[in-house]
Amino acid sequence: MKKGIIEINPERCLACKSCEIACAVAHSGTKNLELSIKEIPLPEKRVQVEQADVMSKSGQGFFLKMAAPLQCRHCEDAPCVKICPTKALTKTHQEEPVLLDNKLCIGCKWCILVCPFGVIKMDRTGGAIIKCDLCIERLKQNELPACVVSCPTKAIKFRTLEETAKEKRKKFLVDIASEKNT
Repeated sequence: MKKGIIEINPERCLACKSCEIACAVAHSGTKNLELSIKEIPLPEKRVQVEQADVMSKSGQGFFLKMAAPLQCRHCEDAPCVKICPTKALTKTHQEEPVLLDNKLCIGCKWCILVCPFGVIKMDRTGGAIIKCDLCIERLKQNELPACVVSCPTKAIKFRTLEETAKEKRKKFLVDIASEKNT
């Protein structure tokens, strides 16, 4: 099984919502776009593209439209897992996603309240939550999450833990070099 994290680059996001559609289809019964739109109930997305106006870096007073796909960040020390009274949310290992057992969820919404990113929501029925599972079934087949595969601008990337560590080391060296040159 692939293990890693989702990395988002908002500067590349066009707000096309391809990731939202791919996510819903990946979690549908048929796994097929044409057939999934006829399913009852309709499949639900676990990622949401949000847009906001942000101040430009130059500070000249104008705003830029920023967009980014938002989904569960699968926190190392996940507050949603700690607060869940029925243990419907679990995280077995640091490098694995926070998973939901729908059969155990009672819809108490405590996880929604403590999520630092606001990405857990109630499903359409209102009886249980819905959240990103990193497309765990796809990962088990050594495939990438649907949102990553569908993103036309590569604003969403899946990075292995080794790639993430390598990138951190590289950034550390660049930061040291820039401090010495100032």
